Parts: sequence; structure tokens; C-alpha cells
Amino acid sequence: MPKILFADLHRANRSGSQRFRYEQYIPYLTQNGFECHHSFLINEADDKAFYAAGHYGHKAWILTKSILIRLQDWWRIQDYDIVFVQREALMLGTAFFEKMYAKNIPLVFDFDDAIWLDVISEGNKKFSFLKNAAKTNEIIAVAKMIFAGNDYLAHHAKQFNDNVKIIPTTVDTDKFLPKTTVNEANGKKGVVEIGWTGSFSTIEHLRFGIEALYRIKGKYKNKVTFKVIGDKNFIDPQLQVQGIAWQAATEVQDLSSIDIGIMPLPDDQWTRGKCGFKGLTYMSLAIPAVMSPVGMNTSIIEEGQNGYLADSTEEWVEKLSLLIENPDLRQQIGQAGRQTVQNHYSITSQKDNYLRHFQSLLY
Repeated sequence: MPKILFADLHRANRSGSQRFRYEQYIPYLTQNGFECHHSFLINEADDKAFYAAGHYGHKAWILTKSILIRLQDWWRIQDYDIVFVQREALMLGTAFFEKMYAKNIPLVFDFDDAIWLDVISEGNKKFSFLKNAAKTNEIIAVAKMIFAGNDYLAHHAKQFNDNVKIIPTTVDTDKFLPKTTVNEANGKKGVVEIGWTGSFSTIEHLRFGIEALYRIKGKYKNKVTFKVIGDKNFIDPQLQVQGIAWQAATEVQDLSSIDIGIMPLPDDQWTRGKCGFKGLTYMSLAIPAVMSPVGMNTSIIEEGQNGYLADSTEEWVEKLSLLIENPDLRQQIGQAGRQTVQNHYSITSQKDNYLRHFQSLLY
């Protein structure tokens, strides 16, 4: 039975990137004859310290422990047939371990952001000297196969490696099931809830749509409410909203109260590498999405058919108003959005393609 070692930073079901890029395919790989092992670096106890400011002693221990884990992986690497690295094997600015693994067995490298650019979390800016975004290009060069989340990322990867496969970030549409009637989930007849989902690291993107939300609140008063999922520290008195923490156990339930999902983004090199996942989660639940026309969003959305694209504040207000005032349109756009996800961005639509790429590395 061929064996795959998945080497990444986070424990299972912790990182959205890992969950939706490969973790949800593991049962299918197992069903088709692969034995899958997961080697991660940051456990639950380490999590808060690693991403917060300070905790320097704890961070030094995490780093030391991580190097030991990767050395152990290197020692046993020949027990495997494929090694899969999602974004990076180690949080330092070196591609040493990826290069060593690739000398022994085929390395599959998966990435879903423009991680060749320097982006450092606020809690770790003092350690920026330990990072080296350019290592991404070194990993791409030594990998046997690249999984890129969209055309923009694939175009970059092809400068260093010819064997690049575009694997979109996908949703489990058997888990992400839509509510059956408009307003069923929030129980507020005649009130439309506009929602955003993300994390503490992407909450800044919500700011690019905030002026439009203020205008919508002023226009519709108590006929609209707002929901922010992913950063419990987010508070906006003008919108009368406080964020809630993302939780895996309540993810679908929390999203299901939303009537309109939004994905505002700035247009820069980093966001052009985004894989549109916020929009895809709304769409999978038949929630109509309004998204900035940045990167992959323009490939996902067929304007006025399965969602809307909005650039300026005026366009955001226009598209949101259209959906707020037309419940039938919300339902129509939502259903079309879910069909798009089922056809192109679901596990079901991609799993055989995904499996075939792994099988091709064995022969």
C-alpha cells in the first residue's frame, strides 16, 4: 500500500488552508489504496502563544521542537512513497527539509496564496528576520508536482517548475447544505442579515467594504443586521455588530443565518493570489455572494447569474440593495451559486482528478 506523509504546520481541522486543500480528501485517498500519515508542528497548547505577541520562551521551544520533528521525518522519509507539503514544512526561512525530502521521494507542494511575498503576522513581526518568502520558489523548483489554487499562482509556479496542476480550493457540499427557506435560520421575518467570515488575520479586508455597509445601515435601518465570523474582538457600534469566534463544530450553523455573504478585498499582489474561498462557502450554502473583482473571484462569479462583483462603494451599495429588496432574487442567485460550487469547486467535482495526480507519481 503506497504511503503519503503530509507535512505542515497545524494539527488536523485547525487550518482552513489545510482542511479545504487536502484534509477533506484523505478519506477518498484512503479508500483508493493510500495510507496517509500527518506530521504537524503546532499543537493546541502551542497555538495561542505562537500567534500572539511576546511568549518568546514558548516560541523558542516550539521552534526547537519543530526542527526535531522534521529531523525525525527526514530519518523515516524512505518509508514513504510521496511527501506532501502544504505551504511550508517549517516556519523558518529555509527550504532545507523540503529539499532533503525531494532527494529521496517525490515531493508534492501545495499552495493557495501568494506566499512568495513577505507577509508577517502582527504577533511575529520581531521575528521577521527568520522568515524568507523567497524559499517558496526554491521549494517549487525541487518539487515533483505542484498543486496551485488558481491561474495566478500557477503562472508564478511555472517559472520554476513545468509540472503544475491547478487544484481549486473545494467545499464539502455534503456538509455545507443550504437552509431550505429564506430567513429560516435567523427567524427574523423581513430582516436581512449581511455576513462576513474569515479570521483575525483577514479581518482587515472587511474594512474595504465598511463604508458601503455604513451606507446600507443608514438606508435600511433596522431592516438589516450584520454578522462577522472569525474575529471575536471585532466591534463596530455603527453597524451594531460584535464578531464571533470561528468554531468548526458550529461553522455551518453560524453561516446559515446569513442572507447575503460579502467578500471585499483590496487589489494587490497578495489578494490576486486568493482562491475565493469565502465566496465559495457562502455559495455552497445557497447564500448569494457579493465579492470584489479581484483575482479568482472574477472566474467564480458570472455577474448577475450566480453572484455579484462590486468594486467601488457605489457598486457595493447598488448590488447589496438589489439583493436586500428582492428575496426571490436572493434565492435564485443563491441556488445558482450552489450549483457552481457543486459543478466546479466541490470535493465531488475534484476528487478523481486529485487522486489521479497522486497515482501518476507512483509509476
